Amino acid sequence: MKIAAITDEGKTISQHFGRAPYYLVVTIENGQIVNREMRDKLGHAHFANDPHEEDQPGQPHGFGPAAQDRHTRMAEAIADCQALLCGGMGRGAYESMRARGIKPIVTHIASIAEAVQAYIEGRIVDQVERLH
Repeated sequence: MKIAAITDEGKTISQHFGRAPYYLVVTIENGQIVNREMRDKLGHAHFANDPHEEDQPGQPHGFGPAAQDRHTRMAEAIADCQALLCGGMGRGAYESMRARGIKPIVTHIASIAEAVQAYIEGRIVDQVERLH
């Protein structure tokens, strides 16, 4: 199994999915971490020159076609992962990950090592109240 965590430097979970420049992908076998790999992550800076659509009346931010395209491009680097750990993200990105078979988990745990261990032990809590 592989779990991705959004990060700025490989040790802590970033508080904002869209702004983090990297994923740390950990491979777990028999309840143990057997590999760690840093992967580049597309983020807001990569899309700065893309046209931005206006949200349609009644449509929440992050659910339009352009936003969904950006989320798809962000997810490509972790298509082989089953879960994604983050400190915060928009609801559109959260739902986009779920639609791609990647379980997003929003957590207050800052340490990637601690969050992965909590995931392995089945005690991590998805704090959806942290979505924006």
